[in-house]
Amino acid sequence: MGEAQEGRGQGVRLYRFLPLLVLAAAIAGFFALGLGRYLSFAALAEHRGWLLDWVARAGLLAPLAFIGLYIAVAALSVPGGLFLTVASGFLFGTWRGGACALLGATIGASIIFLIARSSLGEVLRRRAGPILRRVEAGFQENGASYLLVLRLVPLFPFWLVNLVPAFFGVSLRTFLICSFLGMAPGCFVYASVGAGAGALIGQGQTPDLHVIFTPRVLLPLIALAALSLLPVLYKRHQARRRGVP
Repeated sequence: MGEAQEGRGQGVRLYRFLPLLVLAAAIAGFFALGLGRYLSFAALAEHRGWLLDWVARAGLLAPLAFIGLYIAVAALSVPGGLFLTVASGFLFGTWRGGACALLGATIGASIIFLIARSSLGEVLRRRAGPILRRVEAGFQENGASYLLVLRLVPLFPFWLVNLVPAFFGVSLRTFLICSFLGMAPGCFVYASVGAGAGALIGQGQTPDLHVIFTPRVLLPLIALAALSLLPVLYKRHQARRRGVP
């Protein structure tokens, strides 16, 4: 009886890691096949005529296919998300392209979030020391504020911002809402770059991808991030007034 239960327990643990193994195999296949070469401005310039013609003929299928591609790239956490966001504006215009990129990024990020939470989250929480437990408590109490800051201010890699909330017990609902809202400004900024850079892309040149770090874009994002931290600061202020350390 005990051996049977132990065997079932091992089976459950192995099943929990299956999505992670599938993800790792898919990432390895992506790099082994050299698919990254298609996620470049050189490839976009080479095939721009065919792509624009197909988008015009495909109707609703075109944005759906693009969203599916973006979901795959975001879920695999491979390089190409920024390129796809700029390409979305080039192919569909600022608003429709930005919306497609935002949907793809949010769904893809949620997939990797769920895989990390189910495969590794519980293991890391069991082995976490006192410092990590304090960080986890902070995320559980103020997860929405922290996640909005991480999404709004592009200081950390996309894949890392997907993993950290998964390890610290942020709910899927909070992750979805905050990721969508936090990534929206950047998606539409980069889509606008793509929409206005058709001539550059046609010549095989790279649009200015540092636009989000210019003061006119970055300062409003920092202001939004500061606003999202107000609930955290208020709670800490109230805790100090009550004498809670």
